[in-house]
Amino acid sequence: MNKKPTIAIIGLGYVGLPIAVAFAKHFPVIGFDINLKRVEELKKGIDKTGEISKEEILNPNIYYTFNEKELKNVDFLIITVPTPTDKYKNPDLRFLKSASEIAGRNLKKGAIVVYESTVYPGCTEEVCIPILEKESGLKWKSDFFVAYSPERINPGDKNHSLENIVKVVAGDTPQTAQKVADLYKRVVKAGIYIAPSIKIAEAAKVIENTQRDINIAFMNELALLFDKMGLDTREVLKAAATKWNFLKFEPGLVGGHCIPEDPYYLAFKAKEIGFHPELILAGRRINDYMPQFIAQKVVKLLIKAGKTVQSAKVLVLGITFKENVRDVRNSKVVDLINELEDYGIETSIYDPLANPEDVKWLYQKKLLKSIDENAPYDVVVFAVRHRHFFDIDEDFLKKILNGKGIIIDIKGILSKDKIPKESIYWRL
Repeated sequence: MNKKPTIAIIGLGYVGLPIAVAFAKHFPVIGFDINLKRVEELKKGIDKTGEISKEEILNPNIYYTFNEKELKNVDFLIITVPTPTDKYKNPDLRFLKSASEIAGRNLKKGAIVVYESTVYPGCTEEVCIPILEKESGLKWKSDFFVAYSPERINPGDKNHSLENIVKVVAGDTPQTAQKVADLYKRVVKAGIYIAPSIKIAEAAKVIENTQRDINIAFMNELALLFDKMGLDTREVLKAAATKWNFLKFEPGLVGGHCIPEDPYYLAFKAKEIGFHPELILAGRRINDYMPQFIAQKVVKLLIKAGKTVQSAKVLVLGITFKENVRDVRNSKVVDLINELEDYGIETSIYDPLANPEDVKWLYQKKLLKSIDENAPYDVVVFAVRHRHFFDIDEDFLKKILNGKGIIIDIKGILSKDKIPKESIYWRL
């Protein structure tokens, strides 16, 4: 790289924007997104995800655009679009195919296309490359080249950023892999790992989150078991964690764009080749069941407290898919809320980070402007471990709870000294 290459990022979400900002410290970058509103916000230094600062966004080395013709002369096109599942839990590759079409239409000879989106093993070569060839009229491995470097962005985590997480790269030729490795070396300080093939890199990515999903499913199954036994799951885990090699996972709602989606990508490919993945799908079933289980627990505790289930008032604290982020897409808290409402329970939602417009558009639900807007409540559910909820104390809980109120602490936020003595307290 004697001359500075031009890099284009296709997709400026949670993954694409941090990559664009990181590369802009060293190279000219084109940030492309089909969402005009997103592009216009970024031009003003606004990141609605809350992950990147205004100063970083407005780096003069980044040019934001929704005009795909601006991509025609770039050396590296990095594709960072979502890869969700459809209603049948099969891979939904619409965004990936569309991004490949855009890249193909604007591909110059000698360019390298790098895919960062999570896919099943073989997807890049079986689905994406034929689209690139068709749209560009160019020949793969002769006129253009392809690499895969799975994203490892963790929203809300300031400690594990792009720069300090080892980056896996793979290329269609050893030369491509090395060029992409050299490119990422400029922004990733933790080191580069060159995988032997694109398929191996794809498989490595998809099992990272599948492993986590299965481990959380084990914790959730233990929570179901210990609840029947009258044991505090978190106390059991705390004791077990004193052993040096005990893996520290915890039960909870599993939402987001990676952990609950990636196992289905692996399962899809497995079934396509005639292998039925039992453990992978078992983990998914357990984790998908947890909103229903927690809703049933709320109902049982309402009855135990002598309260009427229908029209009971429940405050749900947090609706984002994980703590300390603004993203509400694929939040399993919404599944819990829907379960509660199916019982005729009146739910109120408070989240200081979530965008009310996003919640209304995605789920047709309204956020409270203040935590005590509809108080008093019969039940308070701590659903997301936002740092904003750590300051809630015993006096405030007494104030917003109706008589012998019920506290559901899904994430184990509250310490024992913050729980009103007259309340019923339960945690997962």
